[in-house]
Amino acid sequence: MTKPATLARIILLPLLALFAIANIGAPQRYTLDASASNVSAKVPFFGIASKTARFPQMQGAVTIVPGAPERAVIDVTFDATAIEAPDEVTLARLRGEKFFWVEKYPTVHFVGRSLKLTSPTRGTVSGELTARGVTKPQTLTVTFDADPLTQVGQPVSFTGTTTIDRRQYGMKSYQLIVGNQVDITLKARMLPR
Repeated sequence: MTKPATLARIILLPLLALFAIANIGAPQRYTLDASASNVSAKVPFFGIASKTARFPQMQGAVTIVPGAPERAVIDVTFDATAIEAPDEVTLARLRGEKFFWVEKYPTVHFVGRSLKLTSPTRGTVSGELTARGVTKPQTLTVTFDADPLTQVGQPVSFTGTTTIDRRQYGMKSYQLIVGNQVDITLKARMLPR
C-alpha cells in the first residue's frame, strides 16, 4: 500500500516539473548592433599612467532564455586588425607578433555560456576568451540598462568588464614598461531578431 506522502510526491513532482518548464520562456535571440558596440583594453604604462586600445569593429549574437538565464549564450568576435591605439608606435606594437599578431590571429573571440543574475540588471557571464590562439576561462561582470529577462522584443544594452593577465595569452613583451593586468570593457547594444 502506498503511503500518502509517497503518493503526494508521485503526483506533485511531475506537476512541479511541468510548472518549471512552463515558466521558461522561448529563447530571446539578439544580434549585436555593431554601430553602437565596442571593446576597450586599458593597460598600465610605466606604472604611472595608462594607455587604452579600442576594438571598434565587432559582430556577435546573444541568446537569453527567460526563466533560465543560466542558459544564456553570448558569442562575440572582435576584429583585431581594426584595433585603434593612442599613437602609431603603440598601434604597430599591438598589431605585431609580440602582442595580438593580427596577421596570424585576426580576431579575438569571447563565448559566454552562462548568465548569473545578482539583481534584475546585474550579474556575471562565465565563458572563454580566445586571443592569439589561446583560450582561457573568463568571467565578465555585466550591467544591463534594463532587465534582459523582461525586455522581450526590445533592444537591450549592457556593459561587461573583466581583467586579464596578458601573459596568459602569450603577450609577454615590454614587462618593464607595460603592465600585465589589462582591464577590458565591452559595451554592446543588442537588437532583437
